[in-house]
Amino acid sequence: MRRIIVVGSQGSGKPSLARELGRKLDLPVVHLDVLYWRPGWKASDTASFRVRVTDAIAGDAWVVDGSFSGLAFDLTLARADTLVVIERPRWLCQWRILLRSAFDRDTTRPDLPEGCPEQFDWKLMREAWRYDTERAPVIEAERIRYGSNIPVVRLGSDRGIADFLEALTPGRDPS
Repeated sequence: MRRIIVVGSQGSGKPSLARELGRKLDLPVVHLDVLYWRPGWKASDTASFRVRVTDAIAGDAWVVDGSFSGLAFDLTLARADTLVVIERPRWLCQWRILLRSAFDRDTTRPDLPEGCPEQFDWKLMREAWRYDTERAPVIEAERIRYGSNIPVVRLGSDRGIADFLEALTPGRDPS
């Protein structure tokens, strides 16, 4: 595993797992939110975002946090050797979004772009609640279209994530 994509609902723990994979395997981590969002949570135009993603994954090894299906998932899947899907219960994702919006407002996170502070957002809550029925099928369709040959690791619990990370050693595939 040298080119890994981590996907899942908002609040599922993608950035944390991506950072841990990067640390454990000594790989750079690319947070797609940082490449997409401009200060004040303003969206990037698609063309410039795709250029930034292409540049970020030009190397031989990386961990990508997020899919941005419909915008850049085709780019990352074309180069990936592993897709990690975090499948958490939606109530847990909702709870985590609430907690971080309440307690992480004044903290800096590497997965948040400069000028985009943590905040409560009903739209984000709705997207997380509907992830399994609206976003996950789109991501799966794009996976089949652009990367059907890429191995998929599905993780649904803290124990599963811990076991997956424990089994990793640089240069060895745990699957």
